[in-house]
Amino acid sequence: MPFVERKSVRLRFTALAKITAVALSLTLAATACGGESGGGETDNTITIGLPTGWAEGEAASHLWERILKDKGYRVEVKGLDVGPLFTGVAKGDIDLFLDTWLPTTHEDYWKRYNKDLEQLGVWYSNAKLTIAVPSYSPLKSLEDLKGKGGDYGGKIIGIESGSGLYRISSTKMLPDYGLKGEYTVTASSTAAMLAELKKALDAKKDIVVTLWRPHWAYAAYDIRDLEDPKGSMGGAEEISSVARKGFSKDFPDVAQWLKKFTMNDQQLGSLEDLLENKYKGDPQKAVDEWLKANPDFVSGITG
Repeated sequence: MPFVERKSVRLRFTALAKITAVALSLTLAATACGGESGGGETDNTITIGLPTGWAEGEAASHLWERILKDKGYRVEVKGLDVGPLFTGVAKGDIDLFLDTWLPTTHEDYWKRYNKDLEQLGVWYSNAKLTIAVPSYSPLKSLEDLKGKGGDYGGKIIGIESGSGLYRISSTKMLPDYGLKGEYTVTASSTAAMLAELKKALDAKKDIVVTLWRPHWAYAAYDIRDLEDPKGSMGGAEEISSVARKGFSKDFPDVAQWLKKFTMNDQQLGSLEDLLENKYKGDPQKAVDEWLKANPDFVSGITG
């Protein structure tokens, strides 16, 4: 090979090596910096598990989807039933689940998975499982259901079979009040239960459904809770934000924000109403309107 040609090859090789070194340095720098507002994370993508059919969980999930996106995070929302959500967070496939009810509703899941979870904070402290009826119903208490199964087709209209509400109403409430064998709690979906409730109300027919507070149905429909003198449905519960193990280390800023996150009845009820009724199917419009009506909410958490 002539000398000039060998020199040209060496120059090209040297230039290529320099370019490679610069590219590698930029890659390492980008990795070290992480995402915007990411507190040093190597990946600023956060996956939120959305509990299908749980209005308060959907409200909190979509609200935080917007808050985190505005702070520069990439956000993925995955809608699943409660059981798969707990499994996903415990395995690390999902970062956040904002609708954990304790100490009663999600007791089984908590006992099974709590060692693999981080409890970041309680954001609502007056949650309650209920059995509800139309306000015109002759029933006043769960005790009044005894002997009247034929009037209701032997059915109390339930929600998803994997929910704590279904488990407690079917395995604790029914036997506590001597209703096992006379009634069954049907397993369907929250949407199906609400459709059955509205249909009965429109026709002025009697119906018994499983429900919970907080829920927008109490503002939208003329319904009330049956008294529970035995306490079978449990007392007031707390709704917590939980995360996969290691989340607070990977996302320290977000973890601190979630620890300061709380909602009162008016805030939560108004957001649920926008999501479930005015902007059904377009959660971001619902959140937009809610944030305009609550302009200081986010700064009170992240400021």
